Amino acid sequence: MSETVASSSAIPDEQRPLDQIPISPPNGEVEEETGEDGLALPGNKEQLTVFHSADNFNVKHPLMNKWTLWYTKPPNNRGENNWNDLLKEVVTFDSVEEFWGIYNNIAKTSELSLKSDYHLFKTGVRPEWEDAQNKHGGKWAYQFKRGSPVDDLWLNVMLAAIGETLESDKDKEIMGVVVNVRKVSYRIGLWTKTTGAGKGTPKEAALMEIGRKFKEVLKLGDKDVIEFSCHTESAHSGQSRAKAKHVV
Repeated sequence: MSETVASSSAIPDEQRPLDQIPISPPNGEVEEETGEDGLALPGNKEQLTVFHSADNFNVKHPLMNKWTLWYTKPPNNRGENNWNDLLKEVVTFDSVEEFWGIYNNIAKTSELSLKSDYHLFKTGVRPEWEDAQNKHGGKWAYQFKRGSPVDDLWLNVMLAAIGETLESDKDKEIMGVVVNVRKVSYRIGLWTKTTGAGKGTPKEAALMEIGRKFKEVLKLGDKDVIEFSCHTESAHSGQSRAKAKHVV
């Protein structure tokens, strides 16, 4: 999986590695670089973002959180079917530019083998039910038929997650998003930290609002239904799809 990510040796001479590009300052200005003699270096006054030049940008747009992309490879006939063996951490990023650099250099969802998964989670959270930050939570999910525009749908979901547009700042519910590649379908899910607490509580209202926004990002109609299930019930049943606790 990691072999699909472009190596630093492929970066043209005029580009700098992403970890050497400064974060965009609050005032939108870029400090002028100077040489050893204290004189300004030519060509460094203009602020170039990835939106100006996909190759020669000199500032990055920071994200509110750091995110990690994970990949689950398909099980095989050699006995390497333990979850920990199949789940691979790919890369961590914290800027818009790094996200696009990664996305443009990995396989699209539609190109993955059956029983593969992509997981995009906040750094420090493993995409597992047992993780301390997941075990009391659940997920919203919807299953699309094969042939659906899964690449666009998954991209929209990732952008909504890292752009923090699926919940209010105070909720802090969203842990990550996942897409599963299966024989007859693609399943896209959004994991939350809790299951919404009691009926009529602010926690439940926040969770339902996340579900509605998630449904909009998936471009579903009024007659389409997305379901929320608890991780504990999924773990007890041994299946990723448990009985729905909420629907939108």
